[in-house]
Amino acid sequence: MRDAMLQQVERQLTSGFRLLRFYPAIEAAYLKEFTASRVRIVHVWAIVGTLIYNMVWVGDATMVPDMLPELMFVRFAVFTPFAVLATLAIRRWPSPRNYDILSLCVVVLGALLPMAVAVFTTSPYLFIYQNANVLVFLFLVIGLRPRFPATLLGLALLVCIQLTTTKLNGSLDAVTYEALISFYGTVAIFLALGAYFQEHSERLNFVNQLRGTLLHQQVERQSEQDELTGLLNRHSLARVAAKMWTKPGSDTSVFAIMLDIDSFKLFNDVHGHIEGDTCIRAVSRCIADVVGDQGITFRFGGEEILVLLPNIQSTEALALAETIRNAIEAEKIPHRGTTGVVTASLGVAGGLTRNVSLEDLLKQADAALYEAKHRGRNRVAWMDAELRSA
Repeated sequence: MRDAMLQQVERQLTSGFRLLRFYPAIEAAYLKEFTASRVRIVHVWAIVGTLIYNMVWVGDATMVPDMLPELMFVRFAVFTPFAVLATLAIRRWPSPRNYDILSLCVVVLGALLPMAVAVFTTSPYLFIYQNANVLVFLFLVIGLRPRFPATLLGLALLVCIQLTTTKLNGSLDAVTYEALISFYGTVAIFLALGAYFQEHSERLNFVNQLRGTLLHQQVERQSEQDELTGLLNRHSLARVAAKMWTKPGSDTSVFAIMLDIDSFKLFNDVHGHIEGDTCIRAVSRCIADVVGDQGITFRFGGEEILVLLPNIQSTEALALAETIRNAIEAEKIPHRGTTGVVTASLGVAGGLTRNVSLEDLLKQADAALYEAKHRGRNRVAWMDAELRSA
């Protein structure tokens, strides 16, 4: 699964993403990170943006004093509560779509409220006053940073708000109004280009970081994977065991099955080492299939295989060991020895993690394996802390 994801990432980097869209699996990962990163600091932008927005009442008082009560009402009684509710909503229901929608609502409302009031002003300073809404444009692109389609829509709506409200006021002459159209059109275009390259850069950084993470995980897996069998190797045992022994609860049980292919040296002498490797692969695959998700299988060394079984009862561990033994024998791998087919001996040991260490558990399982060999091979032996066999 991870290798498939890495291949997708490599293809994505090769093909590019000019439309700001990844392959579905990568896009899902990006959107998850996008939402988390925005929600993580949304309260900061809410506080900063609302404070700056409300501080503009000083400009209201000096440039459009005839509409000051109405402007103070829309700033403090309408926009501020809405900004608080929008912040709480995105933290309660975080998603890319919700973030884009709420970002648009905040900037559209923030621009529309004062300009809708300013439609009715008779102040000669409207041209200067309306320029303050450029801050809303910047807040959308630099502060909130929704996805590019939402940013485009937001910029278009902000331009429409500015041009419509100033037109409705009627105090600007034709030349000034045309200059206003040129100004806001230019601002919107430059901000849109900036937003595009900003998101493209953010996406490129994300996909490169994802590639690095996947490559690191691949190297880690390869360093812990036995090349011959595909099982985990002995190097990975400490990491896996550490998780088992540090799980909450002192009554966690863990069992070990130590397995050794019977008369394997003779098999190598008779069949050759290439066939010996094939035999080990077949036995390892058989064990992994039987164990499945019940435990973790390692190539412990040579022809020895180790299975660790967390949260399992002794009867279940013994039954699983017997199932493994039968499955290996049922493979009917030819062996020019006494039985005619490859068999295995298994030793089982277990206990509570609070009572037994990994080292002691392996010693007990190894002693049980020796007992199984001593009793004639192709069998399962159990040893507890007192080294009693069953």
